[in-house]
Amino acid sequence: MKEFKYVITDPEGIHARPAGLLVKQAAGYKSDIKIGKGEKMADAKRIFGVMGLGVKTGEEIVMTAEGEDEDTAITELEEFFKANL
Repeated sequence: MKEFKYVITDPEGIHARPAGLLVKQAAGYKSDIKIGKGEKMADAKRIFGVMGLGVKTGEEIVMTAEGEDEDTAITELEEFFKANL
C-alpha cells in the first residue's frame, strides 16, 4: 500500500467540481483508492464518499492506493492534488 498526505489549498476545499475530477481520475486505476480526513476514510471512486468527508481549506487528507498499479496511481494522484486542490 502506498500513501501520501496533502493539505488542501483550494479556497472552497473539496467541492463538487474537483471532487468529480478526483473520482474520474481515481476510477482510471485498478487499485483500491481511498481518501481520508481524520478518522474517516472513503472510496475515492465514489462522489458521495468524497463529498461526505466535507474537506475544507487547510485540512489535511490522506490518499492511499493498494493494488497492482498503486505506484502509478499514488504518483499521478499526488500530481492531481498539487494541480487542482
